[in-house]
Amino acid sequence: MQLKVGDIVEGKITGITNFGLFVDIGEGKSGMVHISEVARTYVNDIREHFKENDQVKAKVLTVSEEGKISLSIKRALEAEQKDEGPHVKRERKPYQPPKPDNSFTWMPKKQEPASFEEMMNRFKQTSDEKFSDLKRKNPEARRTKRGAGGAR
Repeated sequence: MQLKVGDIVEGKITGITNFGLFVDIGEGKSGMVHISEVARTYVNDIREHFKENDQVKAKVLTVSEEGKISLSIKRALEAEQKDEGPHVKRERKPYQPPKPDNSFTWMPKKQEPASFEEMMNRFKQTSDEKFSDLKRKNPEARRTKRGAGGAR
């Protein structure tokens, strides 16, 4: 059997390492599935997904001149799903809106000042508070009065 890139092959897992799986695909040939090609999700430990002697389907990614065969289990699954086509309905979970977080307490907005004088007093107070904060952080900052009759 001549393997081509893109072929889907079936085989038996003959070995498991920290970096991948070795799969016997028949006719004395074996290929390797890298850990990144085992599943669609992040795989920390391959042994959580497969064990030796498991039968798997894999897609041929590369065949080197030396005869090394690189396989992918996750791409074989993707290829099978594409073959199913759009006419096959997949089960979907209905939309569930997020549950409300009851720890939040709604507070109404503060009432805006009714007159110009109240707004001006609030502005002066805020300005003085910010200036005193600046003075505390930078004691060399001085407040100079402008238009007080000339230079000093």
